[in-house]
Amino acid sequence: MPFVIPVAAPASVPVHGPSGGQFPVHRVYCVGRNCAQHAVEMGFTGREPPFFFLKPADAVLPVREGATGEMHYPSLTRDLHHEVELVVAIGQGGHDIAAKDALAHVWGYAVGLDMTRRDLQGEMKKQGRPWCIGKAFEESAPIGELHRAAECRIDAETEIRLDVNGQTRQSSRIGKLIWSIPEIIEHLSAAWTLAPGDLIYTGTPEGVGAVVQGDVLSASVTGVGSLQVKIV
Repeated sequence: MPFVIPVAAPASVPVHGPSGGQFPVHRVYCVGRNCAQHAVEMGFTGREPPFFFLKPADAVLPVREGATGEMHYPSLTRDLHHEVELVVAIGQGGHDIAAKDALAHVWGYAVGLDMTRRDLQGEMKKQGRPWCIGKAFEESAPIGELHRAAECRIDAETEIRLDVNGQTRQSSRIGKLIWSIPEIIEHLSAAWTLAPGDLIYTGTPEGVGAVVQGDVLSASVTGVGSLQVKIV
């Protein structure tokens, strides 16, 4: 039976390498406060159980490596914040995935930005309301090219970094995540059935801060890739 309105093109992320291709996006999951120092920065302490929020698939803003993407400064906010993150792409779905089996479900990795309307998020928190308006808006999930898992080398010493206009804002190592990638997948798949095409933004280190129009954000995860975005 035909659709009654035009069907939007599916969200997707370009795959790195000569063979290219596009990775279709199903859902975008994000892990909140998954770095101890960032948790302190946001007013929390300790290894609390992981929690998650979602962004719509079309929040993804894909950028080719070597190019500079453009993110439009969103409406309603005067406090747009950057959060650099390692992104995990799921290639094999499942429910109740054990941590020991989790990496077999990973298709690849990328570097991403969880952009946040911090003032709107903060206001919703004060009122005890959902803070989707602070996180789940258009272009709020810039992402670099996906690299196949076999091409990436990720361990506790893997560096994650964000520079704004050439000045370092965030710099840390993947080993400082409170919940590791296998643990994240185990917890996440207990709450939702993961599907091929799911992206998981795994959490940001300390150093988050505001950006304005004209700023250039340069993000990288060593051994994975890079991402550059200009706020317009």
